[in-house]
Amino acid sequence: MKKGFMITPWEVSGDIDYSKLIKQFGTEKINDELLKRIKKHTGKLHFMLRRGVFFSHRDLNWLFDQYENGNKFYLYTGRGPSGKMHLGHLLPLVITKWLQDKFKSKLYFQMTDDEKFVVKRNLSLEETNRFAYENALDVIAMGFDPKKTVIFSDVDSAGILYKQALKVAKKLTFSTAKAVFGFTNETNVGLIFYTSMQSVPAFLESVFKKKNIPCLIPHAIDQDPFFRGVAREILPKLGYYKPAAIHCTFLPSLTKDGKMSSSNENSAIFTTDDKEEVKFKVMNAFTGGRDTLKEQEKKGGRPEICIVYKYLYMMFEDNDKKLSKRVEECKKGKIMCKDCKRYLIDKINDFLEDHQRKRKKAEKELDLFFTLKN
Repeated sequence: MKKGFMITPWEVSGDIDYSKLIKQFGTEKINDELLKRIKKHTGKLHFMLRRGVFFSHRDLNWLFDQYENGNKFYLYTGRGPSGKMHLGHLLPLVITKWLQDKFKSKLYFQMTDDEKFVVKRNLSLEETNRFAYENALDVIAMGFDPKKTVIFSDVDSAGILYKQALKVAKKLTFSTAKAVFGFTNETNVGLIFYTSMQSVPAFLESVFKKKNIPCLIPHAIDQDPFFRGVAREILPKLGYYKPAAIHCTFLPSLTKDGKMSSSNENSAIFTTDDKEEVKFKVMNAFTGGRDTLKEQEKKGGRPEICIVYKYLYMMFEDNDKKLSKRVEECKKGKIMCKDCKRYLIDKINDFLEDHQRKRKKAEKELDLFFTLKN
């Protein structure tokens, strides 16, 4: 039975019921009809779409109406730079990169070093700003097109962003902000104003081009309040389109409890982890295995509760036939947890070896991406 859960832009806990979340947030499920419409333009669906890793949306049908009428969309997503990036942070970037490739879309990537400073009591502004550029190495390593991608720090690009954020802030009441985010009298005013800053990239390209351009925001579902409660409410009042959105589920913690988290080293695999760290973490991950080898051979494993299986399903095994065969062998007790763990370890280490090589190369490419200057 599903336990209670809580999701805010700053905290995720509990056993998340995504069907319930769709109703709670008022989003729409990505159904077969919409998948067919996407496939019409992309030729083939990304496995994360096929499998429901990206499960929910706002106004995707409207977005494709615009696209099919010649009004191409741009992409906007971001990262709150408070430390090292882990695999869970990369999950939305995978589909963002795919969308950029398929639709030749421009991407604005926002590093919210201002937000992390006002939220995290233990971090200085200098630290969050430094993390913005460190995290950008991981973003660049994902293979985004430098000619179509703009990465920016809110702090370092404030001269451009602040003017637009003021226009949002003037239309946003504290009553609305409290209702959407649960702010109290103890909430610092920096966080309250930041909600307007987060809206700016959703219409920034329209400002630059001096005409309305649709925006699609791929993001994890916990960030939805920023867009449903602020950008989608305020932007039409300023004469701009509401941004469309596509939402992903969370890559779970290796230890089962909640999502992968930077604050729990053993729950997460970081982009800078070496092969031995990956091996140690995966070998100690929660699985759907039985208590004894004999029992597993007799009853089979339980992939439906297995974290190793979820990592393969969500991110590391794009071959449906291979995955189905592994599930079948698991349920019949023909394959043991250690075998699946070793398989996942190899998959992750192959990915990270390539990612870390590209990450190192990205150190010399930052200027190609950080082009939004004050």
